[in-house]
Amino acid sequence: MPIYHRLGNIPQKRHTIFKNENGNHQYEQLFGTEGFNNHSSLLYHVHRPTQVKEILKSYDVKPEIAIDKNIKSLLLKGFQIKPEKDYLDSRKALLVNNDCIIGLAAPQESLTNYFYKNADADEMLFVHKGKGKLRTFMGNINFEYGDYLIIPRGMIYQIEFETSDNRLLYLETIHALYTPKRYKSSSGQLLEHSPYCERDFKLPNELETYDQKGDFIIKIKKEGMIHEVVYASHPFDVVGWDGYNFPWGFSIHNFEPITGRVHQPPPVHQTFETPAFVVCSFCPRLYDYHPQSIPAPYNHSNIDSDEVLYYVDGDFMSRNNIEQGHITLHPKGIPHGPAPGAMERSIGHKETQELAVMIDTFRPLQVTKQAMQIDDGKYYKSWTE
Repeated sequence: MPIYHRLGNIPQKRHTIFKNENGNHQYEQLFGTEGFNNHSSLLYHVHRPTQVKEILKSYDVKPEIAIDKNIKSLLLKGFQIKPEKDYLDSRKALLVNNDCIIGLAAPQESLTNYFYKNADADEMLFVHKGKGKLRTFMGNINFEYGDYLIIPRGMIYQIEFETSDNRLLYLETIHALYTPKRYKSSSGQLLEHSPYCERDFKLPNELETYDQKGDFIIKIKKEGMIHEVVYASHPFDVVGWDGYNFPWGFSIHNFEPITGRVHQPPPVHQTFETPAFVVCSFCPRLYDYHPQSIPAPYNHSNIDSDEVLYYVDGDFMSRNNIEQGHITLHPKGIPHGPAPGAMERSIGHKETQELAVMIDTFRPLQVTKQAMQIDDGKYYKSWTE
C-alpha cells in the first residue's frame, strides 16, 4: 500500500530496545516485500513470532486443470458454486495461470478456529454478498457488499461473517496489487484525475493484542500445499506497527467512472494493476453524450490478454441472458463484442446501472475441472446471428 499508516505503540527509533510496562522485551519483525527493497512495515510482538511447535500435516490444494490451452469463450454460472461451512474449503479455483488464480467462494461460517496465511500470493477478496470483519495481526477492517479487500502475502488473518449467505470473488496473485501508476504523482499520491483517492481507502484499525501461550494452528499455503503449523503463542500479539505494507480495503461504490462524448476504452475502469494483469471496476455511470454515440462497447480483438468479467449487479447491457454471479471468459486469439442486438438496443440510452469486476490477464488462463462443472456449454456460440 503506497501510503504510510501506523497502529498501537512503537518505539521512537527502529531496531532499538522496546519494553512493556513490566520491563519485558517486545520483539520486532520486518514484514517486507521483495527482500528489503520494497514496501515494508515493522511490527512489535509480545512474544517471538518464530516459535513453531509442530507441523501437523501437509496436503495438496493445487487446482485440477480441465483445459490447458483454451480458445473457447465460456460462461460460468458462479452461484452454482455450492456453499461450504469452512472458509478455505469453500474456495473453488476456476481460472489459473502462472501469475494468478481466479475463483469463487461461498463460505457459510466464519474462519475462527484456525488462522490462515498465504505465503505465495497477495489476495484480493471482492465481497458480492455478506458483511463482517477481516481480522489480522495488523488490525481489523469491517467489510460489506461491494468491498475489495487487499491482503498482502504473509498476512495472518481470520474472517468473520455476520450472515451465512456469503459470496466472494477471490484472486491470488504472485505480483503485488498496486493503484495504477498513471493516477499517481512521482511520490505516490493519487492525483486529481484519479477515479478515487486515499480518503476512500479502508485502513486497518482496532488492533487486537493477545498475550497468550498455547497451541495455535496456522494453515499456511505454500507452493500449492496447505501446511498446518502449530505456534506457541497467539498470532495476534502485535502491540504496534508502522509502515507501508498492510491489508486495506476499497469499495467499488467509491469508484468514480470516467466518461466521454463517445465510448471510452476499458482502461478508464482500471482499479488495480500488476505486471501480469489489471483489475477494472464497471460501475453505474452516464453514457456517452455525442448525439450519434453508440453506448455499447465496440467489437475488439483479444490479442494480448484473456478477459474475465464477473457480473455483480444491474443491467448488463452488452450481453444477453447474464445474471448475478456469472463469469465470462473471452480468451486471447478471437475478437468479441456485444451480443447480437445489444448494440442496437443501447442507442439512445443515457445511463447504465451495471456493476461488474473485470480481470484482464496478459498470459492465457487454464480452465479447471471445477469451472467446467458450472459452464453453460454454449456461450462461445452466442454471437451467431
